[in-house]
Amino acid sequence: MVDHLSDLPFKNIGLHEKLINSLNELGFEFATPIQAQVLPLLLDGKDVAGQAQTGTGKTNAFLLAVLNEMLLLPEVEDRRKNEPRTIIIAPTRELVLQIYEDAKKLSTHTDFKLCVAYGGADYTKQQTEIANGCDILIGTPGRLIDFLKQNIYNFYALDCVVLDEADRMFDLGFITDIRYLFRKMPPSTERLNMLFSATLSHRVRELAYEHMNAPTHIQVEADQVTADKVTQALYYPANNEKLPLLVGLLKRDNPNKAMIFTNTKRQAEAIYACLLGNELDAGLLTGDVQQNKRIRLLNDFKSASLNILIATDVAARGLHIDGVTHVYNYDLPDDAEDYVHRIGRTARAGQSGDAISFACEDNAFNLPAIEKYIGFAIPVADISPDYLVELLPSAKIEKARPVRKKRSSSHHKRK
Repeated sequence: MVDHLSDLPFKNIGLHEKLINSLNELGFEFATPIQAQVLPLLLDGKDVAGQAQTGTGKTNAFLLAVLNEMLLLPEVEDRRKNEPRTIIIAPTRELVLQIYEDAKKLSTHTDFKLCVAYGGADYTKQQTEIANGCDILIGTPGRLIDFLKQNIYNFYALDCVVLDEADRMFDLGFITDIRYLFRKMPPSTERLNMLFSATLSHRVRELAYEHMNAPTHIQVEADQVTADKVTQALYYPANNEKLPLLVGLLKRDNPNKAMIFTNTKRQAEAIYACLLGNELDAGLLTGDVQQNKRIRLLNDFKSASLNILIATDVAARGLHIDGVTHVYNYDLPDDAEDYVHRIGRTARAGQSGDAISFACEDNAFNLPAIEKYIGFAIPVADISPDYLVELLPSAKIEKARPVRKKRSSSHHKRK
């Protein structure tokens, strides 16, 4: 396992004094291994395609590089206020918001204006904020293309481009959109380019070579695929034992902050109703939860005013939530990589955590592929009769109504 921190202090990397001040205020003295490897290259003007295990600090790596470049490089003389100097592209709105929050913390001593562009939120508000001035624009591919086509912003003054979770872009079918955006940008030699991915697969490398300027590939990974500070356990419940076992384990473990993952929205809703009915306060995060509620849920979970979050794989990647002590795989995921991403929500930033998985009648057949991928057999735990609690009736919950997308004007032109 890579050490959580390297022996390289941030003050020795060559970062701008304003960024060092922000890092000191945040309590960051030493770089993580991925930061120690990529920052010297980026500060020297070299493009980077980086791979690192989740939770190793790659978000701060590219944000520090972007902010440093913008502090040192004068903007183009005739730049308009709605022409961002940096574009950061992320696959999900949750990741966009997380990057935005991290960027705000690191840019405290600058006057850079940060804007976001993602679906499911106030369309006009986002347009107005970009029009009023945007130095760093962070967004999802669809909304970024929408605003670009309407001339809400353009790439004229672009200095830096970041593509985060590149492999996830492929998984979610965004790669055509990504290529569209890259082809509208200035040549790769005229900007600083960064790509980060959980895996540097052939298709991700091909994307890097196509749209970056001879990027250096940096790979920081553990001896094990999963973090060695995650204590993993596997139970073999019958289907009708899963809910009693989950409630029993939650009451036994009394986790400070727990995430429960399921494979389907219907299953997530059933668990949510069961936990509420059994006096366990929980939040539900699925694809059709409206954006304002999603943000409120995540803020409550981050602040620990809510300590159980039930989620489908929409939340398995890109969420940087400190202090998650337990992950429960109510369903074993169909994709072995998703197992790693799920349990990577705990034991972040050098902490320890527990990952508990159920191999039931419906998805135990996913286990061999998962164990082959992580390189070892997950330790099996016995189901004590004490864990199978007698359940109270599930609570009645109001189903979320589908979110209707607003029409956007396709004839808007910049004056």
